[in-house]
Amino acid sequence: MSMEERVTELESRLAFQDDTIQALNDELVVQQRLLERLQLQVAALAKRQEDISGQLESTEDEAPPPHY
Repeated sequence: MSMEERVTELESRLAFQDDTIQALNDELVVQQRLLERLQLQVAALAKRQEDISGQLESTEDEAPPPHY
């Protein structure tokens, strides 16, 4: 294999590696955005659960109404 063929082969491999790295980076960005959305949704659900739990606790703490 001549030096020119070896350099051409290395340039070809480098190009494929660059494409692969870019594709992986793009996918990583998509995954990061999805993770951020999921974290916001979990935080919202946790807050809703706390609100509902607080409402249930406040109704349980009230004295029962007098019966006539």
